Amino acid sequence: MAHPADNPGIGEPPAVLVTGSSRGLGRGAAIELARGGYSVAIHCSGNEAAARETLALCGAAAASGAQRFAIFRCDISNAAQRAALVEDAFAAFGGLDALVNNAGMAPRERRDIVDAAEESFEEVLRVNLQGPYFLTQAVARRWLAELRPPRIASGRKIIFVTSISAETASTGRGEYCVSKAGLSMAARLWAARLADSGAQVYELRPGIMETDMTSAVKGKYDALIGGGIVPQRRWGLPEDMGKAVRSLLDGDFPFSTGAVIGVDGGFHLSRL
Repeated sequence: MAHPADNPGIGEPPAVLVTGSSRGLGRGAAIELARGGYSVAIHCSGNEAAARETLALCGAAAASGAQRFAIFRCDISNAAQRAALVEDAFAAFGGLDALVNNAGMAPRERRDIVDAAEESFEEVLRVNLQGPYFLTQAVARRWLAELRPPRIASGRKIIFVTSISAETASTGRGEYCVSKAGLSMAARLWAARLADSGAQVYELRPGIMETDMTSAVKGKYDALIGGGIVPQRRWGLPEDMGKAVRSLLDGDFPFSTGAVIGVDGGFHLSRL
């Protein structure tokens, strides 16, 4: 496989916006992309100290001195801030070649769907579904209008990071499940719309991953993993997500747009 920047006539590294990359799975993706020769737009919604840590880690992992890394702060649920994020990222890197829609949130309080508040439903869907859906729209509009060829030899890429909760019912956080199910359809819609433009769209579906989001329920999931709910019998790690993201952006799946790829240790397998 050619290096991602080895696109004839394009001298600078391809640039990728990874949302929610100040920590967790997004940080894992940003570091692996830096290792692979990509410039990375690091997005945070508020934790700038964590974003600076990611910035330093990307710099240390970088494959060449030509790569660039920068932090962009944005509330993904806010339309005006999303527009500014796209404008600023395109300007800073001379365009974007890929988008990784990773930013998301769990409900602030896990509550049975019988008791869950409508306000929580609205907040989670704005961040997890509406935000990435329209962020993708803003990036896609620019790609469809511009003449500059992509700096990724195999074409531009969009990745939607969903969750096993897109298909696995969890009645204590129904709004999260609904948001991820909707995001899965968003990935299919954008894959269909952009297929003939030369851009590929993928869904990465992580399983039980060791991040800040799951830290409060670590004991519960330790027991479940020990009992075999994950066939590979371990937590998923940010670097697992990073390797999957890099493989897709490197062009290892050039004829698979719209594919749903599990990063879940086999959780999705139906077993007796």
